[in-house]
Parts: sequence; C-alpha cells; structure tokens
Amino acid sequence: MEQRYDLSGSLLHWYDYNKRILPWRENKDPYRIWISEIMLQQTRVEAVKPYFDRFMEVLPTVYDLAKVDDDRLMKLWEGLGYYNRARNLKVAAQTIVEEYGGQLPADYDKLLSLKGIGMYTAGAIGSIAFELQVPAVDGNVLRVLTRLWGDDSDILKDKTKKAMGRRVMEFMPEDRPGDFNQALIELGATVCVPNGQPLCDQCPWDTVCKAYKEDLIDQLPVKTPKKARRIEHKTVFLLECGEQIAIHKRGDKGLLAGLWEFPNEDKKMDAEDIKEWMAEHHMEDAKTKAAGKGKHIFSHVEWNMIGYKVRVDELEKKCTEQMLFVHPEEIERNYPIPAAFEAYTDHIQILLGQEKYNMMPETNDVG
Repeated sequence: MEQRYDLSGSLLHWYDYNKRILPWRENKDPYRIWISEIMLQQTRVEAVKPYFDRFMEVLPTVYDLAKVDDDRLMKLWEGLGYYNRARNLKVAAQTIVEEYGGQLPADYDKLLSLKGIGMYTAGAIGSIAFELQVPAVDGNVLRVLTRLWGDDSDILKDKTKKAMGRRVMEFMPEDRPGDFNQALIELGATVCVPNGQPLCDQCPWDTVCKAYKEDLIDQLPVKTPKKARRIEHKTVFLLECGEQIAIHKRGDKGLLAGLWEFPNEDKKMDAEDIKEWMAEHHMEDAKTKAAGKGKHIFSHVEWNMIGYKVRVDELEKKCTEQMLFVHPEEIERNYPIPAAFEAYTDHIQILLGQEKYNMMPETNDVG
C-alpha cells in the first residue's frame, strides 16, 4: 500500500503546484466540463480556449444546446473538425433535458448511455464534476502509465484501456478522484509529452518510472501502425456573381455531413472536363481563372484539391438551383464551412474557425 500511496500523493502534490489555469476548471459545472472534454478530443488546449469561451457565451446551458439551430451549432464548431461530436452533443442535451430535468446525471452508467459519451468522457465528467471513483483513461494517461509500468500492450486496443483503468483504480484516492484523473492527464500533456523528448526531470514519478530507469522511453507506448490514408482528388469552383459567392450544402450522411461547401467535383478535372462542367451548368461563356491548389488531411482520407474562380452573371446564376449565392460576410457569420476549404477562403476574404479566432484581439486569455 505504501507505493500506491506514494504514487497518488506525489502526483497530487505535483498537480497542486503545476496545474494550468483553464476556463473549464473555474468551477465543477458538469455542463462546462462535458463541453470542454468533447472539444479537447484530438485538439490542443490552446486551440480549444476561444471555441469554449464562444460556445459558453452563445449556449450557456444544456437547454440552449438542446434547442440550438443545427447551422448555428456547426458554425460554433467550425474549424474544430469531427462535426459528429457537435451533433452528438445536441442529441445528448435533448436527452438530458427530457430524461434528467436538464442536469447531467451523477451516475457513470447513465453518463455512458448519453450519445457521444464514451468511457473516458464519462469517467472525466463523473470524477471531476461528481467525485465518482471512476477512471478517465485517454491517450495522455495511457502514455504515462505504459511508461510508468514498462507495459508494451497496444494502447489502441480496448482491452488495454480497460486494463489500465482497473490498475489505476488501485491507487486512486477516495477524496480527490477528479483531481487525480486531471493530474494524470496534465502529466501526459505537459511532462510525459506525446511528441518530442519527455521532461523526465520534472516528473513526480521519475524515481519509480520503469521506462525512465530502463531507457524504454522511445519504445513506449506501443501503437498499432495506422493504415495509409486514402487519397481523393477534388476540383473546387468559386462561383462569383457580383459580390455573392455560391455555396452548396452537403448531404446528411458521410464526411462533413450537413455542412456548407464551395461547389466541387470528386475528381481532378482537366480543361476538357471543366469545359463540360461549365456547359452542364449553363456557364459556357463565364470567365475562369485558376485559384491554386489545396490539401486537407482527415484521419483516414487526404483531399488533394485544385480550385478555379468563375465569374457568372445573373442569367447563369439562375441555372444553378442546387447552389445558394451569399455575400462573403454572411457566409462568415452564418454558414459553417469546413476548414478543408480554407485554401480558398482568401479568394473571397473570409476567415474560418480557428483562423478567425486567431485574428481576434486578446482579452482575458487565461492559462
């Protein structure tokens, strides 16, 4: 028991002196913790801060989230990626309003039953907001623990995550489970870092870490190699009529479902292809010029794009019923455009998502 006490005690002591000041740590509001945890999945803390602040300003309660317009929600999420997470937030919020009186349930299994909440998120909300004795094992925690124990299990396998969760429960303190989980995550994010050399001299567990003592840092954690990304080619059209730009809404299913985009075709088009496309859309006489290349990498797919600016007149505009012509300022304000098309936003002078937040003047940036 002495070693277990030392592990938790030394970790919490380190955390008390080194934890970052973050907006979602201001209190233990379950709603704020939930939103932050979903935003933080595969996104850096610094990138999330402006999104979180804006989200809380527009949707301060679960009731607001449950009834928000889909386009408004997607616009708030624009640039964070993984847009299904935002949709799942709304579905879960509706369940919370309908079944739990607008309060996130202080129960691990009930949290786990909500749309979009998995074992890690349920553990994080449960332990941080409600002090439940449950683990919250994410990538940061897996990296820390596999190095601590010199464990070469594949961290991408569910059985490894579950096993680590059980082991971590053996030394989780009863009085501070939320702080303990946050401390583990913080240690992985700031000391036992994912990329580059870990700062072992700043780690509270340097004297007991097997990977550090046995020079296994570079070998752990173990991950199954990812499959090669599928390459897809796209031709993007920026159709301009006066000061308006054509946008098109994607379908309800598949990648970037329900978001707005610039008209495009799923192939690399040569001059003859473009001529045919223009004819199909009754734009034979429209003026066209190159708008450059773009590339966007998703988790499993890579888009290689080439763009063209096309000037159309009012007559031609009427022949594009499947498209909506909107002023760029209105696009920036109301229509969620995926960051995948960011390579072409300079041509119409709009900013998307993180790019837009980066242009904002700093206010009370904490942390």
